[in-house]
Amino acid sequence: MAGLYFEEFVVGQVFEHAIRRTVTETDNVLLTTLTHNPAALHLDAESMKDSQFGQVLVNSCFTFSLMVGVSVGDTTMATAVANLGMDEVRFPNPVFVGDTLNVVTEILELRESKSRPDNGIVVMGHRTFNQHGKVVAECKRVALMLRKPE
Repeated sequence: MAGLYFEEFVVGQVFEHAIRRTVTETDNVLLTTLTHNPAALHLDAESMKDSQFGQVLVNSCFTFSLMVGVSVGDTTMATAVANLGMDEVRFPNPVFVGDTLNVVTEILELRESKSRPDNGIVVMGHRTFNQHGKVVAECKRVALMLRKPE
């Protein structure tokens, strides 16, 4: 099993996820159009030439989804019961087509589930960096996790 059980997490534990991803134009266009987002800043290269960025910005929903998705294999794959929430989502720097992103996860908090004795709650801090080492996305993720079988 790739993911960890509640008891296998430690506060302060850091996962430097091995998966890195270079963002493509197709990634950005698919996510943007699948979600019916008509914003020119994600789709209109010509109009974005004159913007402060000089090019199309990658849809932040793609960046967010990639950040969480990359973390799953090392943390919650097959051991998560459910995501309970995502807090403090931030995008401090833009992502552009061609950027290569990597994700780091830190375990911030562990607590017992008061209503589900077979589960525990893990709070993770995810941070995504571009190829220049700049943080492009971050969030706190709260997950309901399976306890280790006896």
